Amino acid sequence: MPYVEVNLPVKATKSEIYPILKNMEKYPEFMADLVSVEVVDRKETTTITKWVSNVDGRIIKWTELDTFDDAAMHIHYKQTEGDLKKFEGEWILTPLEDGTTEIKLTVDFEFGIPMIAGLLNPILKKKVRDNSMNMLTAIKERMENRA
Repeated sequence: MPYVEVNLPVKATKSEIYPILKNMEKYPEFMADLVSVEVVDRKETTTITKWVSNVDGRIIKWTELDTFDDAAMHIHYKQTEGDLKKFEGEWILTPLEDGTTEIKLTVDFEFGIPMIAGLLNPILKKKVRDNSMNMLTAIKERMENRA
């Protein structure tokens, strides 16, 4: 199963970044690959969200359970239904010595067609890595270019 981990330092504190990460329905406003994110259900520590993404002209849809640990400013997500067999990971915020915060996004996924997984997994892994880094870059730009 492919696993992707990307990280990027951002000139902002955990407490400044976490609300942006948590407000997933706003992601399409500043993340080009996302068509939509809809909150279907919101509870105190979880949301159910429906996602539509456009990756190189291919529409990928899924529903995920997002679990928020506000004290640790940590988010875990897991697909509950959708186009991939498995799609889950986490957002991890780590303060750095210079006053910046490292944002780490992990994605553990499985395409779900074993016979072609060997052929597709390297391609999909690169696409997921690129898309994940684009998400981090969009958050970095949003945080560092705010007025």
